[in-house]
Amino acid sequence: MKDVGHWINGRQVEGASGRVGPIFDPAVGEQTGQVALASRDEVDRAVQAARAALPAWSAFSPLRRARIMFNFKALLEAHIDELARLVTSEHGKTLEDAKGSVTRGIEVVEFATGIPSLLKGEFSRNVGPGTDLLSFRQPLGVCAGITPFNFPAMIPLWMFPLAITCGNTFVLKPSEKDPSCPLRIAELAKEAGVPDGVVNVVNGDKEAVDAILTHPGIASVSFVGSTRIAEYVYHTGTAHNKRVQALGGAKNHMVVMPDADPEQVTDALMGSVYGSAGERCMAITVAVAVGKAGDRLVEDLVPRVQSLKIGPGHEPGVEMGPLVSKELHDKVRGYIDSGVEEGADLVVDGRDFQLKGYQGYENGFFIGGSIFDQVKPGMKIYTDEIFGPVLSVVRANDFASAIELVNAHEYGNGTAIFTRDGDAARTFAEQVEIGMVGVNVPIPVPMAFHSFGGWKRSLFGDHHMHGPEGVRFFTKAKAVTTRWPTGIRAGADFSIPTMA
Repeated sequence: MKDVGHWINGRQVEGASGRVGPIFDPAVGEQTGQVALASRDEVDRAVQAARAALPAWSAFSPLRRARIMFNFKALLEAHIDELARLVTSEHGKTLEDAKGSVTRGIEVVEFATGIPSLLKGEFSRNVGPGTDLLSFRQPLGVCAGITPFNFPAMIPLWMFPLAITCGNTFVLKPSEKDPSCPLRIAELAKEAGVPDGVVNVVNGDKEAVDAILTHPGIASVSFVGSTRIAEYVYHTGTAHNKRVQALGGAKNHMVVMPDADPEQVTDALMGSVYGSAGERCMAITVAVAVGKAGDRLVEDLVPRVQSLKIGPGHEPGVEMGPLVSKELHDKVRGYIDSGVEEGADLVVDGRDFQLKGYQGYENGFFIGGSIFDQVKPGMKIYTDEIFGPVLSVVRANDFASAIELVNAHEYGNGTAIFTRDGDAARTFAEQVEIGMVGVNVPIPVPMAFHSFGGWKRSLFGDHHMHGPEGVRFFTKAKAVTTRWPTGIRAGADFSIPTMA
């Protein structure tokens, strides 16, 4: 049984609150450790460490901070297999998937190495007689991040590297379900040259979250999680005068046109629905089959889902690992039950999946892939984010009806269209009310030099995450107007200056 504490002021510290939470290996279904749950006092310790480190760190030149990020990137790449194993051991996703998620996090670190260019200001000479104007961006102060269980490496790396490279210091509260990887990443940041106190990690539950949202020493909060919590984080944080970006839930639709390549569609859905056991905010969970595309789609998918190779994430060849917890396992089963009760056609039932061929993992949180056909808007399996390996197939008579269906949903995170028709693809990308759109790309996660974020109830706040919008989120603008004495005095001017 391992004990996981916090990372404050450049070192690991044990929990002082006396409260702990369990850490499970979801493939085995057994507890492997416990994690300290921070009190308000422990969160304050981390904030005070970050505040103490802020003046010296923000005085570092952007170039110096960038060079530390180069070191950090190299260390993450050197330890990528170790980090992937930590993710798999506590989350359950396959090693290949875990390694890919670390890589997507490293890409943000790579983007952050360009901070000298990203922080360049603007200058206008002679905006008025002998007057120049300079504008630039400065750090906010102490920033905080609250990250989910499904990406314990990637999403922390989407937040703190860019925040600190902009000159801020950071307090991270990762998910208490899989805390080991974020702590190891903090250790690597120190090894790369990040000074003590610049990056702090506090593990915890709602008490720690509320302490972050209300702490007067924290300037901004970044969050990824469910919509219900995202809305709470946004309203609570902004009520306490913080800048907040809160990314919420999703119900991502893939529109399948009759002219789409059937094999391409099937491959895309298999990976995007059942990869990471559906525990992705960018997972496709609804396939909108237009016209005659539906029957072929379901026919092709059924044998593929039935033959999914499910097992422990560290085993070679496994395509889908367990769900992260018994609670989520039972929740997903409950959604499948409700789909049957509401009249959807359950063509592949994953509820009674029995793991075979892997001795010692019989009690893991495994569930099989499921497919519902003839799903209707209004059913719970259509309206709610299930966060499990369940696909709903909805039939649409035509292209216009498919767009209306996507736009009517409360979530607006990601979507995709599969077609050979360039006009349909262009129209879809233009008219669909979704933040991230894929054309023959099932999981359209932007690269790090663009920004990630949804629309509608998938995002609360004005800024998307990482990329150029991330730089703007973690900095504030300042304008300096300068005039030097010339020996000519014109006297007091009581009208607003026009610089004429």
